[in-house]
Amino acid sequence: MYKKHLLAAFLVLALVTMACGVNFNLPVTEVKTGPKQTDEISVPVPDTKSTIDLSLSFGAGELSVQPATQDVLVSGTATYNVPDFKPIIESSGSQVEIKQGNLEINGIPNFGKNIKNEWDLKINTATPLNLNVKAGAYSGKYELGGLSLENLDITDGASDVNVNFSEPNPSDMKEFSYNTGASNVTLEGLGNANFETMVFKGGAGSYRLAFDGEIKQDAVVSIESGISTVTIVVPKGVPTQVTFEGGLSSVQVFGDWTQAGDSYSMEGTGAKLTIIVKMGAGTLELRNK
Repeated sequence: MYKKHLLAAFLVLALVTMACGVNFNLPVTEVKTGPKQTDEISVPVPDTKSTIDLSLSFGAGELSVQPATQDVLVSGTATYNVPDFKPIIESSGSQVEIKQGNLEINGIPNFGKNIKNEWDLKINTATPLNLNVKAGAYSGKYELGGLSLENLDITDGASDVNVNFSEPNPSDMKEFSYNTGASNVTLEGLGNANFETMVFKGGAGSYRLAFDGEIKQDAVVSIESGISTVTIVVPKGVPTQVTFEGGLSSVQVFGDWTQAGDSYSMEGTGAKLTIIVKMGAGTLELRNK
């Protein structure tokens, strides 16, 4: 799947290049594979009273992240058949980074069908974290339910990603930031994320944000996207205010929403969601669950 997104990104680059009337003669680099290797990953919990800053830097491939009750901070495996994909672990004080090895490429990479790069990681649920993920053209599956997240930042390129909070976050999250490109992104259980502020920025893609779960505090959500389809799902009975700003966009409403101009609201009790949506073009769908 990630290879298709990577190809799409290169096609967009090619179209922009032609539109600008500029010619580039970029060499094509063959990415050579070797024997498949599997590295065991085990990162101890740093000896500090500070919140741990955990960074995951991942390029192309498949990334899986899950919660776990364990004695270490991160455990898991990395399976790859390109030697330069070997993961590197760096730790200093409260700072921990797991990153993909450097692959030097001159020109456009030719990823063959046999390329393999898979991370399967488990993160300690008992340790308060600021989690930062930077990824490229990849397929990602995040189960973050139960993790003690104080801040969460995910940045990726052309991707196919599912993020789920199946259980409440025991910590109060200050901000959840997600910045993506031409992607297919599904965020579920956002009520359980327990954030104060959420900022989602997308390019041309399909994005689904479902705010099911236990919403404990008032939250403000900012959504910006280009040519895209954005679906917002809020459970019935959650007081919600959605303000929409769009160019060549349409809004489709399904469920208990009341419209007043470019504002859509739903009555309820408890913590309130305030959502601001800015779209270049496309379709916004408002739904109940």
